[in-house]
Amino acid sequence: MIRLRHKFLIRMLRLTDQLALAVALVLVLWPEVLVAETGGPGIYLRNGGFAGAAGMLVLITGWVFIHDHFVRYRVDRFVPFAAELRDFMKATGVASLWLLLIGLLVPYADLGSSSLAVFFALVCVAGSASRLVVRSVVMGARKSGYNFRNILFVGVNEQALRVASKIEARPELGFRIVGFVSEGASEGMPEPSTMRADWPVLGSLDGMREILEKESVDEIIACLPVDSKMEEIGRVTGYARDLGVVMRLVPGNVERGVLDGMQVEFFDDEFVITLFRERMIGQLFIKRVIDVVLSSILLMFLSPLFLVIAAWIKATSKGPVFFTQERVGLNKRTFRMYKFRSMLDEAEKMRESIEHLNELDGPAFKIQNDPRITGMGKFLRRTSLDELPQLFNVLRGEMSLVGPRPPLREEVERYEWMFRKRLSVKPGITCIWQISGRSDVSFAHWMRMDQDYVDNWSLWLDLRILLKTIPAVLSSRGAC
Repeated sequence: MIRLRHKFLIRMLRLTDQLALAVALVLVLWPEVLVAETGGPGIYLRNGGFAGAAGMLVLITGWVFIHDHFVRYRVDRFVPFAAELRDFMKATGVASLWLLLIGLLVPYADLGSSSLAVFFALVCVAGSASRLVVRSVVMGARKSGYNFRNILFVGVNEQALRVASKIEARPELGFRIVGFVSEGASEGMPEPSTMRADWPVLGSLDGMREILEKESVDEIIACLPVDSKMEEIGRVTGYARDLGVVMRLVPGNVERGVLDGMQVEFFDDEFVITLFRERMIGQLFIKRVIDVVLSSILLMFLSPLFLVIAAWIKATSKGPVFFTQERVGLNKRTFRMYKFRSMLDEAEKMRESIEHLNELDGPAFKIQNDPRITGMGKFLRRTSLDELPQLFNVLRGEMSLVGPRPPLREEVERYEWMFRKRLSVKPGITCIWQISGRSDVSFAHWMRMDQDYVDNWSLWLDLRILLKTIPAVLSSRGAC
């Protein structure tokens, strides 16, 4: 009966969403709505006939598929209202673009930007209102004791008690806690306690089948550590599958990051579970487009400056104009990084003799007054002009405009385990370290900044770093 009510609500939401789209379209096209000769209302299609009817059919079919793809049509008690609205508005945005496209191919009205904006707003208001009404009615019924679900917790631990407390504090979710099942063996163990009389420990996993036969259970929530209790989780999952009840797994803080991006796929009839996958492919594509466009523009406009710097380097010291060095990039791929030469031609051979002068506290090598730097090189480094040839690396796809600085192979070999995460993204010309003091920052702090960049990356963060790079370069803070 509960499933039937859920299916009814889902179908009502689907129907309401499509009605909202249709009504909003009629209201936007109201100047085009005319009274037909038969006396009934009809939408005036400029192309008329078959073309107009086919266009309308394609439009409505597209709307159905768009909302099925973007909107999660399920009555899940744990899905927040904000997430529902976000998915619905995303679907409405795509539906508006689909309306614009069909309108261009089969013009049945004047659809300008203002008309699309009104259409989007009307659908969003109608869809949000319908969801708010449904949620209010359902939550009101649950608070009154109707449409509740009995849940059984597996695990008598701090996490299970915390989740149970949160659920009990939200009566609108409509859950009743039947009790708890201890994850430990029952023989020779003291009886665990939840410290609450209304939350009884009904037994241990050894007797869970008997507990499920005795109690009325709609859902099972397992609060067990995945790394050490996988066998127990498998047993509980089997019981839930056999009885046809809902099974939920609440991972701990450690497992949460592992399971966050889990996806189920199939390869040649094989069952494949993907735990980690890049989830911002669209943003990464835009990042690459920005890299190509900006590096191309900068190389074109800075070409006269390149010629001046090249002539100056040749005139003031012996050796090539460019300095190339093997660096480590994305996932330990190696590449040749380009820089304007700012040191003596034999600088690499001299490094071993001055290794003891290193001023950084980690595997990286940096000296404030490096004796190998030429007079011209000091100016290039202070102004960061020596980094400009790395625009070629960006254009080739080996680097990005923004990202952790590319390390040497010997530096990577001396990294601590957690420092290696910085290699999971493309290296860049500028980064948080670059705008935060560079050589004035300790090595450990530098690595933490790069890790924060990887964990919190977004196009907006890249833009902020690019904007802050300009004053950082002009101030020459930490440059050497």
